[in-house]
Order: sequence, then C-alpha cells, then structure tokens
Amino acid sequence: MKEVTAPPKRRYAKRLPVEQRREHLLDAALRVLVRDGYEKVSIEAIAREAGVTRPVVYNAYDGLEPLLHALLDRTQRRALASALRLMPDGGLEGDVDEWIIQAAGGLIDVVQKEPEVWRPVLGMTRNAPAIVRDRIESTRELIRGYIADALQVGIERRGGPYVDVDVLAHLVMITAEHFGRLVLDQPEKYDRERLVGALEGLLSATRPVED
Repeated sequence: MKEVTAPPKRRYAKRLPVEQRREHLLDAALRVLVRDGYEKVSIEAIAREAGVTRPVVYNAYDGLEPLLHALLDRTQRRALASALRLMPDGGLEGDVDEWIIQAAGGLIDVVQKEPEVWRPVLGMTRNAPAIVRDRIESTRELIRGYIADALQVGIERRGGPYVDVDVLAHLVMITAEHFGRLVLDQPEKYDRERLVGALEGLLSATRPVED
C-alpha cells in the first residue's frame, strides 16, 4: 500500500497588534514602491513583500488607496522631521555659510541613513501620481520657508549688499536635494566629503571680502 503523505501545512503570518501590522505593511509597500515604481504597487505585491495573505492587508487597511495615503503621511512626517532638525533652533546664531555647509552635510547623512524614505521625497521613484507630487511640493515649500528665515537672519547679521533671500533659499534647497540624489545614485563617485567640500569652496569664493 502506497504511503500517503500529508500536504504541507500552510504558513500563516504571525499575529501582530493592528498598529504593528500596519507599520509592517507600510514598510513592505515602501520597498515595493522604491524598487518597482508606483505602477507596480498593489495589494498583491504588498502582501507578497510582507509575507502575508491579501486578507491580512485588507484587515489592516480598507484597500490600496487608504494604505498609500497612510504611507504618504508617514513618509512626509519622517522626511519633514529629519529636515527640520537641521534648521537652527531658536534662530541662527553662527555664520550663515557654516550653517549652510552643516545643513547640507546633515541632509546627506539622513538620506544615507533612510534611503527608502528619501528616494520618493527626492523624486527618484517612477510614475509618481499627482497627489504625491503635490504633497512633496508642499513639504518642500514649508522647508524652504524655514531656510529663508535662517538665511535672512544670517545675512542681516553679516551685513553687506542686498540678497534676494527667497531665491537664495530655492538655490540652497535645490543644491541639498541634488546632493541627496547623487549620494544615492552614485555613492562611489560622490561621497559626503566631496560634495560638502565643493560647497564649502563655492561659498568661500563668493564670500564678501572684508576691508
């Protein structure tokens, strides 16, 4: 008589508290998004990445749209919190050039520490929908405001010719963002030391000459 082997037991996802499960699924969704682009993000792809079944995903979120909104909220909070930690606390006290250099280096550090968070923020994921682009721009606008305030204080303290602080804040923001893209895309060519050193050299070359 042929021995009958029992079918393998189906593997079930470990039971987690709902908030922990939601974070687990958001982590999985972010990995899919960064690796494959927005067009590949689906309930099936997220479930597969998280090692759970589709019903587990639906039990945590009512569908793909609420999950993506939650992911967008979390990503925005994390990126904004990291960026605001680079802003002067209570007003800029030191030299404005030194702060720009420190802030650029600080952004490189946080981008390297959390690349999956920053790739979407830096526009490095494919086919981002309009709602994502709008949210990113609103976050950038808020950060630009903090940069402009810090620059205004620093430049007034230094004295010298008039500078359009609003335009300068855009320039600082664009430079810092591009540095972030470079260290993620070409880390072997553009490391922190090279980028910060180049910025320091540029600022030194354009610094007003004291009498």
